[in-house]
Amino acid sequence: MRGRQVLMETLKAHGVEKIFGNPGTTESPLIDSLVDYPDIEYIVALHEGVAVGAASHYAQASGQTGFVNVHVAPGLGNAIGMIYGALKANSPVVVTAGQQDTRARLHEPVLGHDLVAMAAPVVKWSVQVENADELGPILRRAFKIANQAPAGPVFVALPINMMEQETDVMATAPDGIFDATAPNAAGVADMAAILAGAEKPVIIAGDTVGRTGASDALVALAECVGAEIWHELLHMQASYPNQHASARGPLPGDSVGIAKALEGADAVLMVGGAFFEDVWFADGVYFPTTAKVMQIEESAETLAHKHAVDIGLIGSLPATLTAVRNAVGKSSAAAAARNEKLSQEKTAELEGQKSRAERSWDRRPASMPRVMQEIENARPPNSIIVDESITASIDLAKTLKVNGPGDYYGARGGGIGQGVAGALGVAVAQRDRPILAITGDGSAMYSIQAFWTAAHHDLAIVFVVLRNREYRVLKHNLDAYRQRFDVPSNKPYSHMSLDGPDLGYVEMAAGMGLAGARVEDPDDLAAAIKTAFASGKPYVLEVAIEGKR
Repeated sequence: MRGRQVLMETLKAHGVEKIFGNPGTTESPLIDSLVDYPDIEYIVALHEGVAVGAASHYAQASGQTGFVNVHVAPGLGNAIGMIYGALKANSPVVVTAGQQDTRARLHEPVLGHDLVAMAAPVVKWSVQVENADELGPILRRAFKIANQAPAGPVFVALPINMMEQETDVMATAPDGIFDATAPNAAGVADMAAILAGAEKPVIIAGDTVGRTGASDALVALAECVGAEIWHELLHMQASYPNQHASARGPLPGDSVGIAKALEGADAVLMVGGAFFEDVWFADGVYFPTTAKVMQIEESAETLAHKHAVDIGLIGSLPATLTAVRNAVGKSSAAAAARNEKLSQEKTAELEGQKSRAERSWDRRPASMPRVMQEIENARPPNSIIVDESITASIDLAKTLKVNGPGDYYGARGGGIGQGVAGALGVAVAQRDRPILAITGDGSAMYSIQAFWTAAHHDLAIVFVVLRNREYRVLKHNLDAYRQRFDVPSNKPYSHMSLDGPDLGYVEMAAGMGLAGARVEDPDDLAAAIKTAFASGKPYVLEVAIEGKR
């Protein structure tokens, strides 16, 4: 059996049904082999970053390992930013790249480079297969490492001559590993006692809660002890219903802001996350000095990695959260009173957001609160949100109802362009549900080639491009920089505008085979959204919104 056959048989054995890629010459063995494996679909991307971004979101939305094939050194270089996003999102992805014939290594062939060194900083494991006998064992290990907590991308370089070598080392099935660790009973009891006795318990939910199906267990624990629930500023998953009474939304992006949000808490429980990825450095501690700090993680690598904890538990998140909830026992009267107060505060928050939209309803261009309200009113109730709305994200979170995991996908790491690319992967994973991808105009340009892939594979995604003709988030961040570093300035926002010439997203979409419409008047938005979804095809809506001038 040749190396390329070992590769394809390994993919088949590991249940891989989709390959996301951008083909090149050194990928010829894989591309040529696909004819013999009709059950494996190749999702064609016009840029390697789009392929990786789609595969990362596919892994999140399908629960399967994403598999990517890119093209030698320049292709891997194009993909690095999205691989970084997959690393931060803990997406189980196997990234492969064709490599030049190893016999030509000393001749420094065109496109050749040290791919292992290029990928190493942004993956869990980086390796090149040196001969066909190694291919099966390396691929088995790659899939294992990608899925082992904390999950993340791995990289495997595939030299073209190795793919054509003969080998007697065959493909192997996945390892029969059952690694859902049971939590320590004494630790569960101690954690439950602290939560049960707290006057203001707080839970911070990371993406792993949503990815492991622990949302219901998390909410049950929060309700039992009367805790409010927060999540990190950047998040991939919706780890709890965003309109639940306990839901408090995203924490700020620095230690001072986080400390203020957690003020008064005497018990803080972090579950399944990085905790925290600050946008800005600020002096100070994250937690109240009198609070007991606790953490639940799937692996020792992430437990107490950044913060000292009073109690840390390693275990399956659904099982561990359920065990703590059961150990707490009957909910107290104090917890019931806290729940009632949280419910009243949530009702006031939702009503306040509606009032905010009403106050800005007649503004032109449209205000972000109104745009989000129009989208919520018009979108199909079972639609999945893929969010890269950036400065509109607060209004999105307070307006669009998200019931929990599977209804929402964001982005991690801070690199932009993940939303448009990621929507492809979500659509491939969830073909029976409508997909709504909301992105800023600046973000869309980082992976605009995704429009073509959506048309080519007939992915029914409604792309809403919020057009304010600027990098609005950078203007806000420039204001923050000037304030934080005491830089008095009345200078303009240099190089942060996207006009002159204006970008035409409807025209770009048409050039790649997508229908679209431009919405200048917010009165037309609801009808445009309904038309887009009714088409059953990929569709682009360019929506004019207010900017920061």
